[in-house]
Amino acid sequence: MSDAVYRKLAAILDTLPNGFPSTESGVELKILEKIFRPEDAAFFGHLRLSFETPGQIAQRAGRPLEEVEAQLKEMWRRGQIFGVAFKGLKLYKMVPWAFGIYELQLPHMDRELAELNEVYMPVYGRQFLSGGPPLMQVIPIERDIPAEQQALTYEKVSSIIEKGQSFLLNECICKKEQGLLGRRCAKPLEVCLAIAPVPGVFDGSKIGKILTREEAYGVLEQAEQAGLVHLTWNIEDGHFFICNCCGCCCGILRGINDLGIPAGLVVNSSYFASIDPDACVGCGICKEERCQVGAIEEDEGGYRVVKERCIGCGLCVGTCPAGAVQLVRKAPEEVVRPPKDEHAWFEERGRRRGVDYSAYR
Repeated sequence: MSDAVYRKLAAILDTLPNGFPSTESGVELKILEKIFRPEDAAFFGHLRLSFETPGQIAQRAGRPLEEVEAQLKEMWRRGQIFGVAFKGLKLYKMVPWAFGIYELQLPHMDRELAELNEVYMPVYGRQFLSGGPPLMQVIPIERDIPAEQQALTYEKVSSIIEKGQSFLLNECICKKEQGLLGRRCAKPLEVCLAIAPVPGVFDGSKIGKILTREEAYGVLEQAEQAGLVHLTWNIEDGHFFICNCCGCCCGILRGINDLGIPAGLVVNSSYFASIDPDACVGCGICKEERCQVGAIEEDEGGYRVVKERCIGCGLCVGTCPAGAVQLVRKAPEEVVRPPKDEHAWFEERGRRRGVDYSAYR
């Protein structure tokens, strides 16, 4: 009975556009057993990928409203679903494994879950990161974008921050997991920004730290100094997070570094770095201290960028003492425009995977 309910939940998660592939070891079922009580696993399928009231969900489930309200609140607390409570109104929706349930385990992550996730990562990562469209797009360091190369709105970190009205700073779930496994790097831990388009959304949050807009900019500056890549959802509008990622801990960038998936499949980017060989003094800062994806290699006493591996983050540009590195916008035919919004991304992903998730829209 218990095993059947988790298998059904796994099937639902794999029906969602993001996917949740099965393994020979069944580690994905162990993960779900760790996170979900059986009654919550059975109830998950009554939710949808769009926000709904408890009343709507209760009607669909055919259960008393008070009972459903209590269960939804507890599932939200356990990081199984996503909820918002604002001005007395509570709304809930189901979320995929990633970006979703995995990230919501931040306050619940322990050594056991970290170990299970690490076993599952190669299987999940290969399916998730190879199928497209990329989940994440790179937001280059804005001051390093040449003035003559006009960035589009969704390519500018300032545009995302200026649209936001509420900001919450959290620990990085990837770094926390790697820390529990004894492998976390020394880069800052509190670097993940949640962003909402209306004021007061994060008031009363039991995790994270509420920030002002100016403080949010400060976090991004700190991340750039530490050599972290700005990543956000690969959509044109509706961004609600900015992750600041290293190549050793980040599950996305590890897809390039550890799984060998081509960079262009893992993340979307409109730029690449270029090193002027005549100006390069061969100091190695770009390769040894700044690049997070191994896109720079030695070349006849200097260094060169491997364009196919470069993600155009700009981390190597401003720290070059010789000013030999610059960001270059890709040719128009190489630039891939992101899906319009969250639901457009789901539709494109579902089409590519060939899954019918209409029951959960």
